Amino acid sequence: MTRISFEFFPPKSDQAEEKLWQAIDRLAPLQPDFVSVTYGAGGSTRDRTHACVKRLIEETNLQPAAHLTCVAASRADVDSVIDEYAALGVKHIVALRGDMPDMGAFQPHADGYSGSVDLVAALAKRGGFDITVSAYPEKHPESASMAADIDLLKAKIDAGATRAITQFAFDTTAHLRFRDALAAANITIPVIPGIMPTTNFVGAQRMAEACGASVPDWLAAHYHGLESDADTRKHIAASVAVDQCRKLIEEDFEDLHFYTLNQADLTFAVCRILGLGKQ
Repeated sequence: MTRISFEFFPPKSDQAEEKLWQAIDRLAPLQPDFVSVTYGAGGSTRDRTHACVKRLIEETNLQPAAHLTCVAASRADVDSVIDEYAALGVKHIVALRGDMPDMGAFQPHADGYSGSVDLVAALAKRGGFDITVSAYPEKHPESASMAADIDLLKAKIDAGATRAITQFAFDTTAHLRFRDALAAANITIPVIPGIMPTTNFVGAQRMAEACGASVPDWLAAHYHGLESDADTRKHIAASVAVDQCRKLIEEDFEDLHFYTLNQADLTFAVCRILGLGKQ
């Protein structure tokens, strides 16, 4: 049976918070393996992330995976967040280097962790956490090569990572090539493909450009001329996501991670069509 997980981001306003919890309530009955809650660039949503994780633990049966970054923060600041998560009862952390507040090239904090490997090692040494890290099926935009990316993932595994979640990829063959490359590199931890069902194709293109994900011509053609036709975009988005997930399941992927963008209906529909989660 294919396991599913969902990613949410913390709200920046009361209205956004209401929308977030509507999305969580909508998807919770599917009983995902876990749900992750992100940090903003530079750790900018730390307090809201903490509040969201706290509420998930206190008010739901969901298993939260709290994001943690080390960018623009001292070791003491990062360690205090780890202490807060541990006190809440968090058992799963998604450990990431993080993006700079200005989205520029990464610069380690003078008194901080040097990057994701250093952060994972600190979490592993402390103990008590399941540690998930990131992976890039189409190469991180700052990486010199795919081989360098895979070497970095190996280093994170050696430091204590137990699972990886990939950046979204619209080109399903990228997930398949990445899986084969990881197998050739003797990487055996679960590496979960990231899926992003979205009706906002313009926004998806921006995100794809920022993270180095390709946008296939056939996908762009599907959305061409539909900027004012939200209903048709919804149907296309569901069809594309279902096709991608079905192919990955046929290729024996045992886990799928959905970037929900705090919009539950599309992800819920995809899971229902595929019979994922509790039906």
